[in-house]
Amino acid sequence: MSKNKFTFPVGYHEFNKHKGLNFQLNRYYSMGNAIFEDMEKAGQKISSFRDWKTEMLKLAETAVSESRLMSAALYYRAAEFFVLRDDPEKKLLYEKFIDLFYKAAQDDEISKYEVPYNDTFLPAMRIQPVATEKRGTLVLHGGNDSFIEEVYPIIRDFSDHGYEVIAFEGPGQGAALKKYGLTLNIEWEKPTKAILDYFKLDDVTLLGISMGGWLCLRAAAFEPRIKRVIPWSVSFDVTQYTNIVGQHLARLFMRKFRNFVNNQMKKNMKKKLEYSWFVNNLMYITNKEVPIEAFDVLMQFNEENLHSDLVRQDVLILTGREDHLVPFKMHDMQVKALTNARSVTSRVFTKEEQAQNHCQMGNMGLALDVMRKWIEQKS
Repeated sequence: MSKNKFTFPVGYHEFNKHKGLNFQLNRYYSMGNAIFEDMEKAGQKISSFRDWKTEMLKLAETAVSESRLMSAALYYRAAEFFVLRDDPEKKLLYEKFIDLFYKAAQDDEISKYEVPYNDTFLPAMRIQPVATEKRGTLVLHGGNDSFIEEVYPIIRDFSDHGYEVIAFEGPGQGAALKKYGLTLNIEWEKPTKAILDYFKLDDVTLLGISMGGWLCLRAAAFEPRIKRVIPWSVSFDVTQYTNIVGQHLARLFMRKFRNFVNNQMKKNMKKKLEYSWFVNNLMYITNKEVPIEAFDVLMQFNEENLHSDLVRQDVLILTGREDHLVPFKMHDMQVKALTNARSVTSRVFTKEEQAQNHCQMGNMGLALDVMRKWIEQKS
């Protein structure tokens, strides 16, 4: 039986007046391994991105002193999140997060693997179902810069409900990037194939979280061993986030005025801390030294490269009606593009359900319940 049990609290709170920082605080709280009072306390003290690391480290140190190792691990991850790529503390904070996580989960029977891939490895973990009757196999991954350990409450929840769960980090994520040097690449069918081959799987549900929603649909388009696919948030085409005029201007400037665009990015990075972190992080996971080259990779997450028409599986799309990261129009565009899927089920979550934001932060338990019931219906 698992030592760690997670309860997903209901409620999207105003911990901080800054929308982006408030989302992050709600994200960690919604996962079920951060304490409300901790997030409330930090939220009151954080007035800028500069304060974030300081306050998260205070929470981590207090949690360690109180033997709340899973919370401490998460707070070290939170501290690492906004640290820029050239800061040596980024690596140290990641290592503290990993060390504390596996100490906290030492009784949870997690099997760790290094899956051969392109002359190096993909990190993976496997957890057997807690129930005696196995309901199926779920393969899970995150988005652009995620770590499998930080979504462990989700993994544990599926295991506790009878599913074998195999979670992996692909190029650009966690140890795949930090340890094995694999940078972000849209061809997600390749690492997915490596995982399915290694574990000898041929009938799985694939769950992709956040930008992982785009990646899992891309994998499903080319991998028939995936029978059911769940994009937990759909980006569909990042080049279409803006209106049609903005799209044309962006394409024109990215093609014809690259030096100008690159210089403007650098200027904005000096003026705006949030933008600076976003670009810096994108450069980190793509291993690009020039901002515009990192954006070239991001722009590949588009409709043409997604190949929605090749997806022939059962698809469940989960979307927050007030997602502040992904425009809601992406939801309808993605649903309409899945012309050859076996079935398409879409679920839009609302403010009344406290699940209106990105990946249902505020009511993740509801989203997980929707997923489990859908898998049972389609299996």
